[in-house]
Amino acid sequence: MIMRRGLAFVPPRSYKVTRLLASAGAPTGMSKAADNLFPDHDGTAFRHAGPGAPFTTGILPAHGIAALVREQEIWGAGTIGKEQIQPASLDLRLGPVAYRLRASFLPGPDESVMNRVEELALHKIDLTGSAVLETGCVYLVPLMEALALSERTSAMANPKSSTGRLDVFTRLITDFGAEFDKVAPGYKGHLYLEISPRTFPIIVRQGSRLAQIRFRRGTSTFTDADLKRLHDEVGLVDGVPDINHGLGLTVSLRPEREGKPIGYRARRYAGLIDVDQVGAYEASDYWDPVFLRSGKGLILDPGEFYILASAESVHVPPTHAAEMVPYNPLVGEFRVHYAGFFDPGFGARESNGGGSRAVLEVRSHDVPFILEHGQIIGRLVYERLTDRPAELYGSGIGSNYQKQGLKLSKHFKAP
Repeated sequence: MIMRRGLAFVPPRSYKVTRLLASAGAPTGMSKAADNLFPDHDGTAFRHAGPGAPFTTGILPAHGIAALVREQEIWGAGTIGKEQIQPASLDLRLGPVAYRLRASFLPGPDESVMNRVEELALHKIDLTGSAVLETGCVYLVPLMEALALSERTSAMANPKSSTGRLDVFTRLITDFGAEFDKVAPGYKGHLYLEISPRTFPIIVRQGSRLAQIRFRRGTSTFTDADLKRLHDEVGLVDGVPDINHGLGLTVSLRPEREGKPIGYRARRYAGLIDVDQVGAYEASDYWDPVFLRSGKGLILDPGEFYILASAESVHVPPTHAAEMVPYNPLVGEFRVHYAGFFDPGFGARESNGGGSRAVLEVRSHDVPFILEHGQIIGRLVYERLTDRPAELYGSGIGSNYQKQGLKLSKHFKAP
């Protein structure tokens, strides 16, 4: 048990990790030997995952992630289940406790996360049963996974699609980290998830999976020229692509069929949502459908949360993965897409995904903003995998959003 002036973080007995503590004035602790962090490690050198992969750099596919688990570069409390490993990402599980914080924070290069928690925590919440996380509050949860990455491997995180569509804001934090959602090459330490429900209060528990992590070997070098060649080969979107630091996506303000909504706006004070329940809630209790007359723009009200869809069909080939880049101030006064990962095979015909559209989580900021049909609202950045995964998104692995149009999260019954 690790004590910090009255606060304690007690890992489960099955945790094979101990928290990495920075020695005074030594922020380089994240590069300490693995046996200092993981006492069960036998001292053998970590080997590169995925031997024989066609490329030495790129995003690791599912079997590369499984190799990281075998080589003990990814550790977990209990067994890391096969269902956690997606075609190019790993689902992260909440640990047994959460801390309600006064404010969000980054630890910076000289601090561990738990040292800052002792200053900012208001109270501790037991997640071994279940607990409610309220809107407008900031929580921090130590995750059940930890890392001992090689010096050539880094990682990045994002909310899962279902998390973003509930307007639940999550960000990954590491010890000595200066950025959210980024894991430095060679990081050895615990992982923590900041959680802030924005519209709906949620029920979570130990093992709930709200975020996912991708692993990158080496440095990304995929250019716009590479992206254009890839589009010419496989067709990434229907129509003429807008390629400029990624692939431009535009918003659709036209219904899929006559009489259907062009989007949904979240209802405030609607009620609790259990993040582990699928198809359990009536959409009409939580969402108002949005209808527009032809040729009219959609006025985004400040503080309101909308679900919209892209005008384009999106295709992520089996050899690549994609991510919706963060909000760009040049686009307008709104944020698009909390959950940015698109797995290999999304929208691919070979995995029965032809015609899949990107579903967009949209929130306006300080002023009303008029959104027009066909307006560019974000860009997809593609990156090559080191190897093709054995299973693609939508190919019998329980994918919820293949061949989607405008669609709410998996928690709701089809409207």
